[in-house]
Amino acid sequence: MSPPQSPNSSRDQVRPLAPSHRIHIENEEGVNYTSTSSIQLSKKQRHRRRCIKCCGCCGITTIIIGIVILILALTVFKVKDPTIRMNSIRFEGLSSLTSSSNLQTNMNITVSADMSIKNPNAVSFKFKPATASLIYSDRIIAEAMLPRGFARARRTFSMNVKVMVMVEKLIVIPRLTSDLIAGELPVSMSTNINGKVNLGVIKKSVDIRMNCNMVVDLQR
Repeated sequence: MSPPQSPNSSRDQVRPLAPSHRIHIENEEGVNYTSTSSIQLSKKQRHRRRCIKCCGCCGITTIIIGIVILILALTVFKVKDPTIRMNSIRFEGLSSLTSSSNLQTNMNITVSADMSIKNPNAVSFKFKPATASLIYSDRIIAEAMLPRGFARARRTFSMNVKVMVMVEKLIVIPRLTSDLIAGELPVSMSTNINGKVNLGVIKKSVDIRMNCNMVVDLQR
């Protein structure tokens, strides 16, 4: 017969074993390394995309600005030649030519001319000093200095010119006697003005000429 079992021994046999637990250990360093690499890669991709977008925007903006400048250069800022006009001219002292039978060099003949320069451009026209010549029978009998100045954009610049006729050059012209008898004196006034139209970076030189022919009525 088997010996009787004590209560303590039966408890020991009935007590179950402690449950076993599996412990899963992850390599945190490896996880962190993989995560950092992916973050760095995504940052580089975002930075690259931003650079591409920025370069694209700059390129498109440059093209648009170039097209706008080209259109303005061909339309609004296209350089047009200014024009010069003789508005009126007045002779003083011509009566001494018709009333005197003997022409003298001490006669006083004055010419007053009203001229204007019209600037059709969208920017100002700046011109240099010039000379206006009064011509009779292909000879210069008077000269006037035109001062430097500038005509504003789409404006007209007016100037008055007054000059003394060189009588010593006038009376030696052979056809003067016949013109005095006819009562008409054909003369002309010419000038050449050089200037520049300033378009900011671009400056264009412009030459304007005037050759105004007229016949002075000596009988008035």
